[in-house]
Order: sequence, then structure tokens, then C-alpha cells
Amino acid sequence: MKTIQKMALGALFALGATQANAQAFPARPITMIVPFAAGGPTDVVARIVGDHMSRTLGQPVIIENVAGAGGTTGITRAAKATPDGYTIAMGHMGTHGASPGLYPNLAYDPQKDFEPIGLAAGTPILIVTRKDFPAKDLKEFSAYVKANENKINHADAGPGAVSNVTCILLHDMLKVNPVTVPYKGTGPLLNDLMSGKVDYACDQIVNLTPQIKAGTIKAIAVATEKRAPALPDVPTTTEGGLPGYKVSAWNAAFAPKGTPPEALAKLREALVKAVTDPGTKAKLEELGGEVPDAKGASPEALAALVKSENERWVPLLKAKGNK
Repeated sequence: MKTIQKMALGALFALGATQANAQAFPARPITMIVPFAAGGPTDVVARIVGDHMSRTLGQPVIIENVAGAGGTTGITRAAKATPDGYTIAMGHMGTHGASPGLYPNLAYDPQKDFEPIGLAAGTPILIVTRKDFPAKDLKEFSAYVKANENKINHADAGPGAVSNVTCILLHDMLKVNPVTVPYKGTGPLLNDLMSGKVDYACDQIVNLTPQIKAGTIKAIAVATEKRAPALPDVPTTTEGGLPGYKVSAWNAAFAPKGTPPEALAKLREALVKAVTDPGTKAKLEELGGEVPDAKGASPEALAALVKSENERWVPLLKAKGNK
């Protein structure tokens, strides 16, 4: 009898310890893996949002940059991390939307291997050209590209980059196949676009706003429903006659599959408080980001977004062979 009583007491103590640990989350710093180099759009969004989340959680959110393979190296690491809430990741359109269409042997499933925490910000895509490109708006741009597809070129930051896959979509809609000039990153791409060595590109507003405002490159259209507050003079793709071209390189937080519900609840609460905080929202919007409301930042909304993005990008990229 005494043995049974001891076993029962032991089980109760273990249960109590487990519940106490769950309630105590977070008891130590949280690592947020950013699957790109420091200073890029995803890194900037992660640091702004992570800073506010730290204040809500009462523990530091430490950014760890793990770059490589279009962001999939860092996301693979996050997927295989211990699912205890202490390792999360800031993914984006490429890592969780387009990646299955780019990498046949991808080591994770964007829809099955993660617990969605929430959307942090959308980063709209812009079509931009060298400053002296002979088109002033999207209608003239479309007509010129169609008439001169064998004479012009477009630049991107290499296979799998946002600038690569978003221009693949644009070219598919315009039914053109111009020469692609790949670069090892957005920096050298922009340098050659500003100097006129390449004709045009598609990329995130966060990367392009300073150059557009300085007049060193020309913005043709922003791929959003409404004009971007950061660039109010730039027309939308709908205004330019290409309403189907709506693209955002959104950033969102994910946890490994199996993360305890108690930890997920606190992480989700912290993220919603971050994106609805006026100061944090202002910082993200100043960069050109589209900041969701509480409903838009919910895990349910993020899960639906990942599913719809897989359905959009995977067939297109597999059919195009990522060219």
C-alpha cells in the first residue's frame, strides 16, 4: 500500500511540476531564428517585433541569423528544434509559400511541421526600373516589355529570392521571357539598376523606398490593393491594368510542431500586442510594411495564408522550373 501511495504522490508531484513549468513560460530567453542575413527586410521586421514581444513576455527574444538556401536552412533548423516554445522562427513568403516549388527535397513541410504564431507584417512588392526606362506607368511598361522582350533584361537576387519568384509571376502574366541577370543579393542588383546596367526588377518595398525617393530608380507600380503609405504617389497594379498581380513578401512567426499550447498562447498574445502597438506599427509602416490588425495576425489567418500561398506558388514554380 505504501508503495502505491508513494507512486501516486510521485505522479502528483510530477504533474504539479509540469503544470508549474507550463505556467512559468517563458522562464528563460527565447531564440527567434531569422533565416537571412542581418540587415535584410525579414531581419529588420523580426528585430522590431521581437523587441516589443520581449517586453510582453518578460524575457529577451534573441535574434539568430541562420542564412542559406533561400532561407530554408534556418527554417529547417527551426522545424527540428525542441518544441518547447524557446525556439521560434520568422519565416516569409519564400520560406513558407514558394519553397516547396523550388526545392524538391525540402526538409520540412510549411503546413505540417509548424505551429503558426501569427503574421508580423506584409512587405509589398514593387516593379521598378532604371530611372530612364522608356515607360512612365504599368500600361506603358507592359507594352514595352512585350514589344522588346528580346532586347531588355531584368535583374534578381538569384534563384529562390523574392525578386526572382515575384518576377517569374509577372512574366507569366505578361507572357514574356526576357533575359534574367542574377545577382548575389539585393545590394549589387540595386547598384546596377541605379547605374542603368539592367532594365528592371521586382522586389520588396523595404529594399527600394530610399532609392525611389532619391530618384535613382523609377517605381512603376506597387502590387497591393491600395497605395502604400510610404510611397503614396506610386500607383497600384490594379490602377495600371494588371489587377491579378498582387504580391507581398510577408513575414510571420512560427514555432515547431508540438509546441505546448500554453507557450503558443503567450507567444501569440505577445505578437498581437507587438503589431497593434502604435509605436511598433509606426516603425513597420515607415519601412513600407503592411501591419495586420489582431484578426489578421491570428494563427488561423496565418495558417490560411500559408495554404493559399503554397497553392499559388508551387504549381507555377514547378512548371517554370524556377527559371
